[in-house]
Amino acid sequence: MIDVRAAWADALSRDALQLIAEGVTEMVGFQVAILSVVRDDSLRAVAVAGSESARERLINAVTPMEVIHQELAVADDWGRFKFVPSERAPADTADWGWVPDLEPSDDPDAWQALDLLVAPLRDASGEIVGLLSIDLPVNGRRPDSDQRTLLERYAAQAERAVLVALERQALSEQIRLATAAREIVRNASVQLHVDDLLAQCGEALTHGFRAGGSWVQTFDEAGLSTGALHSAQGADIWLPDGLIEMAETSAHQLWALQQSVVLERHPTSLGVLTQEQYDQITPFMERIGVDYLLFVPLGAGSTCVGNLVLTRNEGQPAWTSTEAAAALDIGHDLGRAILNARTFAHEHRLVAELTALDLYKGQLIATVSHELKNPLTAIVGHLEMLDGAPELSPASHNSVSAIGRAARRLQRVIDDLLLLSKVGDPDQPIVPAPVHLQPIVEDVRDLTAISASRGRVRVELDLPLEAMVADGDAEEIDCLLTNLLSNAVKYSPADTTVSLSVHRDGAEIVLTCRDQGIGISAEDQEQLFTEFFRSADPNARAQPGTGLGLAIAARIVERHHGSITVTSELGHGSTFTVRLPAAA
Repeated sequence: MIDVRAAWADALSRDALQLIAEGVTEMVGFQVAILSVVRDDSLRAVAVAGSESARERLINAVTPMEVIHQELAVADDWGRFKFVPSERAPADTADWGWVPDLEPSDDPDAWQALDLLVAPLRDASGEIVGLLSIDLPVNGRRPDSDQRTLLERYAAQAERAVLVALERQALSEQIRLATAAREIVRNASVQLHVDDLLAQCGEALTHGFRAGGSWVQTFDEAGLSTGALHSAQGADIWLPDGLIEMAETSAHQLWALQQSVVLERHPTSLGVLTQEQYDQITPFMERIGVDYLLFVPLGAGSTCVGNLVLTRNEGQPAWTSTEAAAALDIGHDLGRAILNARTFAHEHRLVAELTALDLYKGQLIATVSHELKNPLTAIVGHLEMLDGAPELSPASHNSVSAIGRAARRLQRVIDDLLLLSKVGDPDQPIVPAPVHLQPIVEDVRDLTAISASRGRVRVELDLPLEAMVADGDAEEIDCLLTNLLSNAVKYSPADTTVSLSVHRDGAEIVLTCRDQGIGISAEDQEQLFTEFFRSADPNARAQPGTGLGLAIAARIVERHHGSITVTSELGHGSTFTVRLPAAA
C-alpha cells in the first residue's frame, strides 16, 4: 500500500481533487462532496465542495479508519458506492462527520439527514486509500439508477486522482530523503516537457554516478519505442536499428523482473545476454569508447516507459551491484517523473482545448446573435407597419400583436447574448475612466419607473451629497445597475420598497440594492451568477427572463476587478452588494 505518512502539500494534487469534488456537486446534483485520503490509520478530508458550513467543519478533519470500517460493515452495496440508510447509521456519526440541518419530505425515497453515501477508493492491492463522500441531493431524494451510473464514473475518476496524488506525495517524500542525484531526479518539475525533464535529470545522474555519459530511450504510451534518445551531454546518440529493438525488448523484460544489467566490453561471462546480443553490443561500445555500460529499465507500476544507459570509459571503475541497485531505484523515480510530465502535458493540452472551446462558444454566440438580429429587426419593423394597417381585422391585429411581443422577447434574448459575449471576451478589456455614479443611478431609476409603477413598487435612492466616482466603463456600470434594479422590481410584490444606495468605503465604491421580494434559496444562491440559470422556485419562474442578467452583472463586476455578493432568504427579500474600485 502507498505510504501516506508525509504531509499533504502538493497544491496541484489538491486542486485536482477539489475539481473532482466540485464536478460531483455541479454535474450529479449533490450539494456536498468530500474527498478524503488515508494517512496512517485515519482518514483526512482534503477537498470539500458545496456547502460552506460543511467545508468549515470537514476540511482537514480526521476520522479513525475503524469508524469507516464500522460504517461500511452495515452499508448496502451499490457497486463502488456504499449506502448506509439513516436507521442503520452508527450512533456516533455526528461526532466524526457533518450532519446537515435537513427537513426531509414524506417521500419514502426522501434523503435523510443521517443517510451516508460513500465510495471507498482503493489501490491495486485492494487497500482503501481514500473516500468519496456525498450528501444532500438537490432533488431531496436518494439517487436513482441514472445518478448512480454517473456517480460510478466520478468515483473511478476520484480513485485515479487520489492514487496519482498519493504516488506524487510519496515521490516528494523520497526526494527529501534521497541523495543529491536522486533529489534532482525526484524533484524534477512535472511541468517540464519530457525532453527538458530528461536533460535536467540526466546531467545530475551522470555527475552523481560518476559516469562518462548517459542517455535515455523513451517509449510511447503504448510501450513501444519512439526512437527518441535523450543525451545528458546534448550529443547526438545514434543506435543501430537492431540495438534499438533489443533495448526495447530488454527494458520490458528487465522491468518485469525488476533488474538492471551491467555490460562489459570484455566480459568474463555473458550473464543474461546471448552471444548474438553481445556480438551486436560490443562493436557499438568500442565505437563510442565505452568499457562499462549500466542498462536500467524505467517505469512506474507495471508500465515500462523506457531505459536509462549510464556509461564508464576506459580507466573508470566497473559498475558495482550496489550502484546497479541504486540506479534501478532511480529507474522507478525517473519513470514516475516521465509519466507525471506526460500527465501534466496531457492536462495542459486539455486546458488549452477547453479554453479554445470557451472562446469558440463566445464567438459562436456572438455570430449567431448577430445573424439573428438583422432579420429579427426587419420582422419587428414590418410588424409595426402591419399593426397600423386599417384593413386588418381585430383577430389579425391580435395575432400581429402576439407575434410582436414574441419578437421583442427574442430581441431581448439576442441583446443579452451579445452583451454576455462582449463582457466575457478577454480580448475586449475595459478602458477604465472616472464614472460619476449619481447620474447613472438616477437614470436607472427613471428607466425602471414604468415597470415599478405598474407593479406598485416604490423605488428609493440613497445618494450622498459628495460625488461618488468609480473607475471603470460607464456603459457597463449602467447595464450592471439596470440588471440589479430591474430584477429587484420584477421579483417584488405590490406595495413593497426597493432601495438603491451608494457610499464609499476606503478605496471602493459600494452599491447596494435591497428589495422585499420573494427571496432566493441557499441552493439557488450557489448558481445565481451562472449563465442561463433559472430558479426552480415557481414564483421566480412565473416571471419572464433569460437567465443571463445576473451572469452579465457578475462578468461586468469581474472585468472591473470588483466583487458582487448576495444575501437572501426565501420570503424575506434579497440584498445585492457590489464593490467597485473608486477613481483616484
